[in-house]
Amino acid sequence: QVQFMESGGGLVQPGGSLRLSCAASGILVASSTMGWYRQAPGKQRDLVATVTRIGTTNYANSVKGRFTISRDNAKNTVYLQMNSLKPEDTAVYYCHSLSNDFWGQGTQVTVSS
Repeated sequence: QVQFMESGGGLVQPGGSLRLSCAASGILVASSTMGWYRQAPGKQRDLVATVTRIGTTNYANSVKGRFTISRDNAKNTVYLQMNSLKPEDTAVYYCHSLSNDFWGQGTQVTVSS
C-alpha cells in the first residue's frame, strides 16, 4: 500500500522559508519521477517542481530561484525547500509519484503578514 506523509506546511510571513517533506512508504522515491504540485482556492492544481530518477529537476517559472526540490533515497523522502515566500505561494501543496500517479493528502502553506 502506497502512502505519502507530507509535513512542513504552516503560516509564514512574506520573505520567509519553509521546508516540505514527503515521506513515502510502499514505493521507492528513487524509482519514480517525484513532484510537488500546489492548488490555491478556486484554482487548478499546478506543477511546482519535479525530480526524475536520475536527479534532473524541473521548476515552474514562478518558483525558479526560490524553491529547491531534493530527494533522500536513504530516508525515502522528497523535500521542497521554499525560500523568499510570497503571498501568491499560498496553497495546498501535494506530493506526487509519476510512476503510479499517486497523490499525498496535501499540506497547507499560507504566506501572510
